[in-house]
Amino acid sequence: MTSATKQRQPEICEFMPADYFARLDTKDIFADGKPLEVDLGTGDGTFLIKMAQHYTDHNFLGVERLLGRVKKVCRKARNNELTNCKVLRLESKYVVEWLLPEESVDRMHLLCPDPWPKERHHKRRLVQQEFLEAVFRALKPGGEFCFKTDHPEYFDWVVDEINTFGKFQQLDWPEDAFYYPKTDFQVQWEAEGKTLQRIRVQKP
Repeated sequence: MTSATKQRQPEICEFMPADYFARLDTKDIFADGKPLEVDLGTGDGTFLIKMAQHYTDHNFLGVERLLGRVKKVCRKARNNELTNCKVLRLESKYVVEWLLPEESVDRMHLLCPDPWPKERHHKRRLVQQEFLEAVFRALKPGGEFCFKTDHPEYFDWVVDEINTFGKFQQLDWPEDAFYYPKTDFQVQWEAEGKTLQRIRVQKP
């Protein structure tokens, strides 16, 4: 086999769709039919792995575009013998808008994304009307979208976008509402004295 025809071998927990241009079937990701949670921008996997360890009756799909991080998360999943955790190496926006099946996700997480603080870069922010429409479509009735950021202006942006979208119902999110581990970014920023803001909404 020549170097031109060699293909990268995926990690055991890495999910690679058979067709990147067709909407998935949930059974393509996990065949057991457990409730599905999606973590957008998985990073080093701290949040994803802890969630999969705690909620063994749920399946977790992490979405991360950087190969090194995907390998790191898969290594953690393998070391912890997790079978309810997979990672898809793609851009979050593409996955939500074009791959996730309709009414397939029980909870979607977007934690500490790049706030793109400069005004000329605001168009790159993930949370826009088209994205929210795709999130709404992917969530099951009663499904939730959870967002956290350390950037106050971006938080206000997201709240305004959600209010403009108008189809979600906002839920209370006290600190002790349910088990919800901190991401690596949250741990780092809280150590620097920063405060994270959060919003949790539900598809009726």
